[in-house]
Amino acid sequence: MMELEHVVQHLQMRLQEPLPGDEVRRKMSPSLRIPGSWKPPDMEKASHAGVLIMLYPHLDTVYTALMLRNTDGHAHSGQISLPGGKKESADEHLVATALRETREEFGINDDEVRVLGSLSRLYIPASNFWVLPTIGILNSRPQFRPDHREVAAIIEVPLPQLLNESIVKTKTLTNSGGISIEAPYYDIEGHVVWGATAMIISEFLYLLKG
Repeated sequence: MMELEHVVQHLQMRLQEPLPGDEVRRKMSPSLRIPGSWKPPDMEKASHAGVLIMLYPHLDTVYTALMLRNTDGHAHSGQISLPGGKKESADEHLVATALRETREEFGINDDEVRVLGSLSRLYIPASNFWVLPTIGILNSRPQFRPDHREVAAIIEVPLPQLLNESIVKTKTLTNSGGISIEAPYYDIEGHVVWGATAMIISEFLYLLKG
């Protein structure tokens, strides 16, 4: 049995230490991220986004939640992601962006979330974004009210499942530009979680395991 407060105390300690960033995330990086394999867009012109790793108690363990994005033709259309999105001018910072987007996509109010800290920011070449992942704690399982214009489904995942090494697999995938990529991914109940989301999760799991 995994208890939320034990997880919170452990992560609070780990977040005080230097974050590993790409040193850990590289193992979940698609082949196009290997230097020299593809010329990315101008990173100086990249936009900024925030996403939320939410943790909450459910069924005698700790869960997080991902979303299956609707198929709408955008860069990450139809993929599995964390709740989040682009920073807007009214957002004070990227943590506020993550909370706002979670409210809009999942229907979870900001005051339900206790912010624990943030992971390393990650550059996403496909959409030319810098993304800051934030960890947020909820005292109970939220009442999800998804916005179905953006969210096709919410996928609730127990942390022990994420910690199971057997869910890490590799396959050839096609990105939004139609290019074939050899990519590691997490097989979560048949869902393929790859790319930036998988890389963010890998750093989170590194802190959780340490």
